[in-house]
Amino acid sequence: MPSDSKHEDRPQPEPHGAEAATGSEAAASALPAPGLLTPLPVLLRWVILFILSFAIAGGLFLAHIPGALLLGPMVAAILVATNGARLSVHRYPYIFAHSLIGCIIARSIDLGTLATVADDWVIFLAIVLSIIGASTLFGYLMAKADVLPGTTAIWGTSAGAASAMVLMAEAHGGDPRLVAFMQYLRVAFVATGASLVAAFVFNAEGGATKAVIWFPETDWLDLALTLAAALAAASVAARFRIPAGTMLLPLIVTTTLHVMGYITLQLPEWLLALGYGVIGWRIGLSFTRRILRHAAGALPQIVGSILVLMAFCGGMAFLLWSLHDIDPLTAYLATSPGGLDSIAIIAATTPVDMSFIMALQTMRLILIILIGPPISDFVARRVAKG
Repeated sequence: MPSDSKHEDRPQPEPHGAEAATGSEAAASALPAPGLLTPLPVLLRWVILFILSFAIAGGLFLAHIPGALLLGPMVAAILVATNGARLSVHRYPYIFAHSLIGCIIARSIDLGTLATVADDWVIFLAIVLSIIGASTLFGYLMAKADVLPGTTAIWGTSAGAASAMVLMAEAHGGDPRLVAFMQYLRVAFVATGASLVAAFVFNAEGGATKAVIWFPETDWLDLALTLAAALAAASVAARFRIPAGTMLLPLIVTTTLHVMGYITLQLPEWLLALGYGVIGWRIGLSFTRRILRHAAGALPQIVGSILVLMAFCGGMAFLLWSLHDIDPLTAYLATSPGGLDSIAIIAATTPVDMSFIMALQTMRLILIILIGPPISDFVARRVAKG
């Protein structure tokens, strides 16, 4: 999922009265198309989104689907967004949710697992580079086939670094709206696919099969210290626009403080549920009807490229499992092409080696941030030259 917290299709205030009558066509076209929910008060739209999220997440939770608290809000947000809700997640709740995911990962850090990754770093690096290479190849083929205008496909198929890809696409004549749509669609597909694979292929059970204590006895001082450290780190990352820093910097800071004995990480389930919901809303609210219509002509090819990339990553997971005896579900989640936060949430609700998953996912993210834009830039120039 992109680290930049600004919504790609953030709705503007709705015009009223004479102002609406005299508004420019450009301003009108910037809004998502009106729908069933558009005439309703904003507060009521949020209430509908919350109730729908609670209902869907509850159903998935009772069905033991891993990541139910992420998938439910995401599906609910897609439904309301495509019916004219015109809502968006503010950057501050999103940064807060990202910092919580960093704390979840910090809580599960296993130094022994990280040592294993360090020992075999060449193999893991090769797997990550293979995933980056595959996504670049798919983008190149789609661009050569003129599936999408200009070089849009190259930036849209990148397996991560979404915010950078949107900016690069605009600078090179691509369509930033389509690039943002492709990136969010990939995150939605990967999150849904990973959850379903965990549930129905590997029979991993989440949700109601485990006795979840939503309101456990909490040391409020430890909780306050945990949140203070995480939010301070996330604020620094947001201030300096560190890619994915609103999750990675809290991970580093809270892990360090926890290992040194300064804080005990307190993460009650009710708080994590709120964080999962915010991230699900962030993904789902990007799918407005205007964006879907804009991408409709190329939707089969876009979905096809995502599914092929997911299958390729599944092949990489098979190699990890067969060559290194890595648990197959752990290998699958570790090689899934993002987003990092979605995979972290699903991993946290399934019996897997989260340290290993996050080590490979973080390696993928860092490499894409470092080499993704230059590679895509090179391929885009090759395509432009014919």
